[in-house]
Amino acid sequence: MKEYNGIPASPGIAIHHVFAHYADSIPLPQYSLHESEVENEWSRYQTAVDRASDEIRNLMENLGAVASGKHQLLDAQLLMLQDPEMNEKIKKTLPETLQNVEWILSEYINEMVIRLEASGDEYLAERSLDFMDVARRITNQLLYRERLSLTRISKEVILVAPNLLPSETIMLDPDKVRGIALDAGGKTSHTAILARSLGIPAVLGLRSITRNIKPDDLLIVDGNRGVVIVDPDENTLIRYRGKLFEQEKRESELVGLRNLPAETLDGKRINLLANIEIPEEIELVLESNARGVGLFRSEFLFMNSREQPDEDRQFRAYEKVLKAMDGMPVTIRTLDVGGDKLLSSMDGLDESNPLLGWRAIRFCLEEEEIFRIQLRALLRASAYGNLRVMFPLISNAEELDSALSILAEERRDLEAGGTPMSEDLPVGIMIEVPSAALISDVLARKADFFSIGTNDLIQYTMAVDRGNEKIASLYQPYHPALWRLIKMTVENAGAAGIPVGVCGEVAGDPVLAVMLLALGLDDLSMSAYSIPAVKRIIRSVNAGEASVALERIMNMATADEVESYLNGWLGDKLDK
Repeated sequence: MKEYNGIPASPGIAIHHVFAHYADSIPLPQYSLHESEVENEWSRYQTAVDRASDEIRNLMENLGAVASGKHQLLDAQLLMLQDPEMNEKIKKTLPETLQNVEWILSEYINEMVIRLEASGDEYLAERSLDFMDVARRITNQLLYRERLSLTRISKEVILVAPNLLPSETIMLDPDKVRGIALDAGGKTSHTAILARSLGIPAVLGLRSITRNIKPDDLLIVDGNRGVVIVDPDENTLIRYRGKLFEQEKRESELVGLRNLPAETLDGKRINLLANIEIPEEIELVLESNARGVGLFRSEFLFMNSREQPDEDRQFRAYEKVLKAMDGMPVTIRTLDVGGDKLLSSMDGLDESNPLLGWRAIRFCLEEEEIFRIQLRALLRASAYGNLRVMFPLISNAEELDSALSILAEERRDLEAGGTPMSEDLPVGIMIEVPSAALISDVLARKADFFSIGTNDLIQYTMAVDRGNEKIASLYQPYHPALWRLIKMTVENAGAAGIPVGVCGEVAGDPVLAVMLLALGLDDLSMSAYSIPAVKRIIRSVNAGEASVALERIMNMATADEVESYLNGWLGDKLDK
């Protein structure tokens, strides 16, 4: 028996035999061209792109209208195939290098992948797979090769692979693929998102799992803990079969909660909303019966192409999500990445600490045209649903004033042209740095709502990079300092009469969610798959007793003390 640790990407437990999948390896030819052959080589490339586009359209047609999330992924690939920067680069490089187009495409994509993977941003690194996938489609057409398909899986298995391309993930059959274990990948990868939407337990980022399995090995995938066990012994197998039985029983119970409110035993309610990274997740949001989208990260539009998305493209994406949510609130956060990851002209910018650097609202206020285009798209989209706009990483009142002023200018310009939009568009901010929490009384007089981003707030409060393994233990969501900042923010928002929610990982922790409710939060926004478990806990406790527990932890000195007390307190409540 061997145990391997990875990233818990999709919760649940699966016990089945291995199905090993290794991507087809395409040996790329490299040869020189004569100048007279360049035009024909470019024509060959254009034909391959057209065929790859047709392949995607046929796949979308075969998937049917119900698979809207998968359609959105394929739509993104169609846009990438039509990316003018990529195609112009290929066309320009052909006569310069006089190399065959397969090789030029490969070199271009490799450069893109290296850049994205070196960004230090998990989301950007995961998007490199989209570029690799599109390149594989074009290369297959150039070489007249067919792709291996995961649709050939005919029995229940655990899928083990080095990684999965986006076009492979959409072909997974959840009735056959009962668990997933990959060498690569993270929580924001397409595989992770799809696995969560389909309820398939998944552990990613295992690094070497493919080198340590044999055909027909029995595997246990524990997506709750991020563990994969190869060839488990009898005791481990019995223990996990018991866990699997409890999981299935609990899932059955949670299904019964779907249409019930998140309400405590003494009648206190709280709204449970969902965070989404990309539009494909909307199906899962609707299935979970979330009361809206509390955080829609808009970065996906900027990362699937090296060309900045224009106003119309952004508008269509926002409009689509708003219409799908059918009147429920959708909070869209404006762009929140570093400028070096968006502008090719910023290649020389090498920030020693990008988390404290030129990113989010700081970048948007300096690169004003990019910001204005996004704001115009959001204002136009506001006519098609219940939109809320949110600015990230606000650290002082001047930043908020500047952002609101630019938004007001764009509104006036659109109004002058007769563009329909919401007359009452709520505009809020994320509280994710200590300075914002400490002046939240000032900011509350300017914003329509607060959303506390606990992921960054913990990092900045504790001065810890949670990606640094040497100090990751200092990333402490139970630390009293965090809870005092949240309490201050909630009290200042209440005094100003504006709603306040939480959209970080703390909101999806059932234990901490009860404390947030006791603090008086209006909304908790989390991954959609966390909603049933959080709802179950909330419906099992008394808000009055939770308030007493909250007062206790506010006077505690350490994170360990808080965690131990809350787990014991909540355990006692659930055992009764």
